[in-house]
Amino acid sequence: MSAVVPLAARPGLLRDARRIAALAWPLFFGQLAVLAFSTVDTVMTARHSAVDLAALAVGGAVYISVFVGFMGVVLAVGPIAGQLFGAGKLIDAGRQLHQAMWLALGLSVLGCSLLLFPQPFLVLSHAEGQVADKVRDYLFALAFALPSALLFTAFRGFNTAVSRPKIVMALQFGALLLKVPLNALLVFGFEARAISIPAFGAAGCGIATAIVMGVQLVAAWTLLRRDPLYRRFGLHERHISPPDRASLAGLLRLGIPMGLSIGIEVTGFTFMAFFIARLGATPVAGHQIAVNIVSVLFMMPLALANATSTLVAQRLGAEDWRDARRIGWHGLQLAVAIAAAMGAAVYLTREGLMRAYTHDTVIIAAAMPLLAWVMLFHIADAAQTVASFTLRAYKIATVPVIIYASAIWGVGLGGGYLVAFDVAGLTPDWLLGAPGFWAASTAGLTVAAVALVGFLTWTLKALKHA
Repeated sequence: MSAVVPLAARPGLLRDARRIAALAWPLFFGQLAVLAFSTVDTVMTARHSAVDLAALAVGGAVYISVFVGFMGVVLAVGPIAGQLFGAGKLIDAGRQLHQAMWLALGLSVLGCSLLLFPQPFLVLSHAEGQVADKVRDYLFALAFALPSALLFTAFRGFNTAVSRPKIVMALQFGALLLKVPLNALLVFGFEARAISIPAFGAAGCGIATAIVMGVQLVAAWTLLRRDPLYRRFGLHERHISPPDRASLAGLLRLGIPMGLSIGIEVTGFTFMAFFIARLGATPVAGHQIAVNIVSVLFMMPLALANATSTLVAQRLGAEDWRDARRIGWHGLQLAVAIAAAMGAAVYLTREGLMRAYTHDTVIIAAAMPLLAWVMLFHIADAAQTVASFTLRAYKIATVPVIIYASAIWGVGLGGGYLVAFDVAGLTPDWLLGAPGFWAASTAGLTVAAVALVGFLTWTLKALKHA
């Protein structure tokens, strides 16, 4: 019987881990800065009022559902530009950024319409009265943030594809530094002799985000024009390339299934907020805090998935199929190992984390049972994320849509509704309400992870023998 070789001793794993880490760490910290927007919003709004926190949970679910789906379409620039970069076609890679920017502008028109007229989402969540009014105000402000956010997404995707994530990280941290004082000013208000700013509550978070996104986009455009490193991609000129039908079609062919996959994954989670909102302001407030903690955890596997996908795409462009396949597997192993460690650490320290968000014992009691699922949830989330991103590097995105729809919408969201609201009359008391949604969501992610890893295995074997 052959001896089992530890992961750390396997040939190439440490080398690939270093390659992935070199690209992943700025992605991780940049994503943390972006997530900190939501964390700052949640902490400040929780200290303002429970009604504003409930509005933030519902409004945030709406915005994330809209933004992330469209973001996934725009991020098709990553695998495409990455392969061109790996093949040494730098000018062609630069043109993909311009086309992604046109795509972002087109998607912004539809996205802003959804944010300005959110009535269907309000009906779904049963949001009424003060909560509904505050959701409308919050989304109205975010409608002005969406175009800048999608355009910056194109910039971010391109820079990741060509292994320049540090500049994106710097801009994201700069945006966070501006966001914090603006948020405090607009959420809580300000009174002085000559200045009086009302307390906008949840809407203040949206206004601050719109301002910050605009400033961040201006900074990114200035860098494209003036940084000499972008000259080799043909991006230093004053104008952008006109829309190109073939390039846009290529982005859409990959981007639409990518957007659908990300949209299904995110809406399977955010729609939980709509259904949990039917239970009252306290359950949805507890859910919002739990979501934020899990979202912080997710930044690590997301960074590793982005880095792995980028390196795989670059090696495919260079026609180094063996290296591309090896990096994909090593990225998956690394992400699952780290996810297990992080999930366990958060579970063991969950009480202290709760009190960092709020001192309201009622909200803490609502959130605490939800974190019982965090470790299994996070491991499954890490595995499915890296597998899905690796498939995108191979420009394979349609089958994952089917897997996500079945596992996350079917098992996670559909199953969660049946369990949480005891539709069949069989749900035990400890799974009623929000815990039922989290249990089913964990099961759905586990099904997605197993299916995606299995499909990745089959795909790589098929390509190896092709």
